Amino acid sequence: MEQWHGKIAVVTGSSAGIGAAIAIHLTNAGMVVVGLARRTERTLALKEQIFANLRNNLHAMQCDVSKESDIVVAFKNIEETFGGVDVLVNNAGVVRDTRLIDPNNSLPIRETWETNVMGLVMCSREAYQSMKRRSVAGHIININSIVGHSLPYSVEALISSYNMYAPSKHAVTAITEVTRQELLNDKSKVKVTSISPGAVKTEILELTEVQFPLLNAEDIAQAVLYVLSTPPHVQVCKEPNYEIGMYTLL
Repeated sequence: MEQWHGKIAVVTGSSAGIGAAIAIHLTNAGMVVVGLARRTERTLALKEQIFANLRNNLHAMQCDVSKESDIVVAFKNIEETFGGVDVLVNNAGVVRDTRLIDPNNSLPIRETWETNVMGLVMCSREAYQSMKRRSVAGHIININSIVGHSLPYSVEALISSYNMYAPSKHAVTAITEVTRQELLNDKSKVKVTSISPGAVKTEILELTEVQFPLLNAEDIAQAVLYVLSTPPHVQVCKEPNYEIGMYTLL
């Protein structure tokens, strides 16, 4: 993590759960962290869990990632205040209680899609433009899910009737790979990684009645630290492209 000391990391959904754990671990690792969340006071409260000499390196900005206008303003403020973005962790996500075939379900479907998919794409776009302008070897990390790759035999068994969540995470899987290919075609030094945990003990799962062992948010934060610690020639991705010899693939 030495190469990231003093660099700017943006973490979406930083007020609780996985995002909070990532914000804490990145700050304690020496990065300057800007947490984007609707509840900025909860992000700032995380300073109590940060080493005393590093607490001033955690910042919070109000941003609802389901709103493009909020995203554009937030990244503009980050550019003006901190000089730009070096690392983006797309963590913000929601679940909404609906089946795809239920009547009058447009609102929960849109809320899930706009946060989990559109918000991720827009944040990645703004972060990459910042990295490109400054010619930095940045990193975009998407917090995905195992349900972004395959579904259990019964969707109901895993996520009750929160049935737009898995499609949104499948989209994140495809978006990550398309982004990786676009970056390669751009001859960019920016890397992109998707991390797909199983069920994690967070506020989202408190809405459900799961009856199986859960990961802790800190487990995912440690995975983020590992990904960031890989050298420039190593790319952690799902779909290797053997026609391109630029990277060692894990």
